[in-house]
Amino acid sequence: MLHFISKHSSVLLIIATLAGLAWPQASLIVFPFLPYVLFFLMLFTLLGIEQKALLAELKLKKSWGYALLHSVVMTVFACSLGYFLGASNSLLISIAAVSATGSLFATPAIARSVGLNALTAMVMTIATTLLMPIVLYINLLLFQNDEFSLDIASYLMRLAIFIACPMAFSALVYHYVPRPTLTRIHSKLSQVTIILVFAFPFGLVGPLRGIFDTAPSIALHYIFISFGLCLLFFVASILFYLRQGKDIALLAAITSSNRNVLLTFTVAGAYLGPDFLLLLGALQIPTYALPLLVRWVNNYITTRYYSPQTGHSK
Repeated sequence: MLHFISKHSSVLLIIATLAGLAWPQASLIVFPFLPYVLFFLMLFTLLGIEQKALLAELKLKKSWGYALLHSVVMTVFACSLGYFLGASNSLLISIAAVSATGSLFATPAIARSVGLNALTAMVMTIATTLLMPIVLYINLLLFQNDEFSLDIASYLMRLAIFIACPMAFSALVYHYVPRPTLTRIHSKLSQVTIILVFAFPFGLVGPLRGIFDTAPSIALHYIFISFGLCLLFFVASILFYLRQGKDIALLAAITSSNRNVLLTFTVAGAYLGPDFLLLLGALQIPTYALPLLVRWVNNYITTRYYSPQTGHSK
């Protein structure tokens, strides 16, 4: 069963999103428990990655170059576009927060499900997550009014719980648990990780369904913005990295489009404005439709640029 779920996760994630829209009461029940799921998702993901290889790649300049593209450059792109299209200040704050957000910790599992390198996806995910607090704080300072004040103690405590603690625990496990034992549990952990991901699309779309029931045009407005943001992140990353190869370009695109908006909401929810929670719900639709898009793009690029007879570039 675990193998079946992992193999067909890209379709099942969309089904989970639609199920959350169809049963908003159940979605709202799940929502308060999502921070706990997030903690274990991050922990299991880190436990499923070889630490030495991870740290070796994390030290490379290219990893942090990607993190700057993911957060700083995308903030400039997205907020500039929003400003010129007449977005309200509250919406700009939400867009800036989404742009600062690190990649979803399920990204390595999603990357693996579409045939991409899970280790590289994990490196990108951790780099963007570690950079997120700085960029998020700067973005809130820039886009909030003069009365903005972030509770630094609470902010740091939540960062420690949801980022530092899973990383530290994972490091301890790798230090004390024999390597053969870790090797045996890696494959199972990756399957458990993708199962945990289903809670997010299901539990985060409840508020959006509430808006659909009362003001469908407003809900469609947020869905349109969410698709626009994901498309911007996806296409910009593809263009930046395509010269380095198809696989790295697709990895950058899927990592940039998968945003861990629940983590952002968890560490800074009180400062993100009224639009963020609705945008968070709307983002689940394009985010979890993304794996199918990546499969299509991957097949298209392979067919377009590689000869089926020889497997070499045309």
